[in-house]
Amino acid sequence: MVKRLASPGFGLGLRTAHYADILARPRQVDWFEALSENYMVEGGKPLDVLERIRRDTPLALHGVSMSIGSPGGPDPAYLRALKKLIRRFDPLWVSDHLCWTGVHGRNMHDLLPLPYTEETVRHVAANIRRVQDVLELPLVLENVSSYLGFAQDAMPEWEFVRAVAEESDSLILLDVNNIYVSSVNHGFDPFAYLQAMPAERVQQIHLAGHTDHGGYIIDTHDDAVSGPVWWLYEAALRHCGPTATMIERDDNIPSFDELLGELAFARSLAGKQHQVAAA
Repeated sequence: MVKRLASPGFGLGLRTAHYADILARPRQVDWFEALSENYMVEGGKPLDVLERIRRDTPLALHGVSMSIGSPGGPDPAYLRALKKLIRRFDPLWVSDHLCWTGVHGRNMHDLLPLPYTEETVRHVAANIRRVQDVLELPLVLENVSSYLGFAQDAMPEWEFVRAVAEESDSLILLDVNNIYVSSVNHGFDPFAYLQAMPAERVQQIHLAGHTDHGGYIIDTHDDAVSGPVWWLYEAALRHCGPTATMIERDDNIPSFDELLGELAFARSLAGKQHQVAAA
């Protein structure tokens, strides 16, 4: 069985708005998560900046368009470009989303949930195994937020995520905000979701903000991490132990210092949990 790597600590999503701060003040965070597709280019400023950042700080690569659940599986050209990026930057790990993003070569630029069935588990696991053979490393796949379910669903989401990871022998990127968003939208217990996760396969945790519309929540990544998500993060730490944690912000991006402050809070929660576990 593939084993998760030891936690490298606390990281941030790499965003262009913070390039200057990161280059001027290196080693402010333990690691960065770079969006793979932003650097699948032949040259130019993005790759140059990433090279400079990588000299000081470890990187993880995170994709948004692999479409691991699509009928035909990921595009071979996409995988070749990703493997080239992997060879160049030697990332900590490579992650994407447990979803599909399009069919017949057309990317819909959205992270679309899959039907939770045994057939889907087998199909997605086969795709993952093929991708892992091509990339020559284990995939780390993230649970996505959702707003509607499929009539065909035959199991809860947490059983599906676990089954896919075990069938494919892959790792999990546990997005705590997505668990909370979906728990409100679908009316399930987010703590039961966490307890069902195989802790030994959880490589990374995502924290992010959302937009609460009262009866439903949209996963927008445009605000600070909310109180309920912090509580769920503490439960995730109790279940998984020390785990690489990262904060995402994709819109209304604040100053680098503001995100560093939010990350320091995550670090403090993890430190308290470690003290409790050691007592």
